[in-house]
Amino acid sequence: MAREFELCPGRRVGGDQPCFIIAEIGQNHQGDLDIAKRMIRMAKDCGADCAKFQKSELEYKFNKKALERPYTSKHSWGKTYGEHKRHLEFSHDQYRELKKYAEEIGIFFTASGMDEMAVEFLHELDVPFFKVGSGDTNNFPYLEKTAKKGRPMVISSGMQSMNTMHQVYQIVKPINPNFCFLQCTSAYPLQPEDVNLRVISAYQSAFPDIPIGYSGHETGIAISVAAVAMGAKVLERHVTLDKTWKGSDHQASLEPNELAELVKAIRTVEKAMGSPNKQLLPCEMACNEKLGKSVVAKVAIPEGAILTLDMLTVKVGEPKGFPPECIFDLVGQKVKKNIEEDETITEQVVENHVKKVKC
Repeated sequence: MAREFELCPGRRVGGDQPCFIIAEIGQNHQGDLDIAKRMIRMAKDCGADCAKFQKSELEYKFNKKALERPYTSKHSWGKTYGEHKRHLEFSHDQYRELKKYAEEIGIFFTASGMDEMAVEFLHELDVPFFKVGSGDTNNFPYLEKTAKKGRPMVISSGMQSMNTMHQVYQIVKPINPNFCFLQCTSAYPLQPEDVNLRVISAYQSAFPDIPIGYSGHETGIAISVAAVAMGAKVLERHVTLDKTWKGSDHQASLEPNELAELVKAIRTVEKAMGSPNKQLLPCEMACNEKLGKSVVAKVAIPEGAILTLDMLTVKVGEPKGFPPECIFDLVGQKVKKNIEEDETITEQVVENHVKKVKC
């Protein structure tokens, strides 16, 4: 079983712990602080464990030409990509206000640090854990510096190879053992054939001492529920208040009713995973009493006869007798009294049944 660690104060992940559900608000707040607060409240009301944003210090994430690039998309909030990103970027004081609001309503708050300076700010902000977005997973200097901060880490793996993920593990593990990987495909929205949930199992085999999770950009909830059934211990999904809003992430996000249904479905699946021990359960006793079958006499069997298979059959019997799995063990046993055709074979009619009939 994957090792557990405390991701947030009082909340562990991995092992037999419930899946930690992250509502990724990202930049779906449209650059509006009030909308951002409404989304934090929505995440809380829907049962998510954490509301997450994306924090960038733009001059450290993008070079000058990238910021000056014309941005004519229908989703643009400015003439250049820099103007667009600045519209969506909250200030440090606004982040402090959002974190305080999340604490007041009782939901964990964090953000992806999209560059090294953003990580410095989030560390100062005292977020419970760092989220490493897929775009920085192969940014090894960034990973090393982030790991050295000592906070737990959740690392997405979109756009990466298994070889790169082994390198990431080898960099982070000696510095900071409290981290997990999320299977992720960086497409918005993500088509089912590109999800590759089997990577979760591959990660579980390759990295058995860390929890594995899933970050999804697909539509609907079925794939995310399947990921949890496969053992995902952290689940991240983008959320929105309205999929028709301007912005490239909204279409791949969950609206409130979908997020609530996802959380409910995950908690139901976790209950259903249950125990690996297969046995007759108390809840099955009524059905077993009504419909469970017993070994009965196929023909009349005289006292002293040695039972053979052609003397026996299986039916729902009254009273209950030997269960069907005992039929081969009864062969060769001696009966102590006459048994009528169609009569249940009970312990009382088989000689030395305790010693000789194994079942």
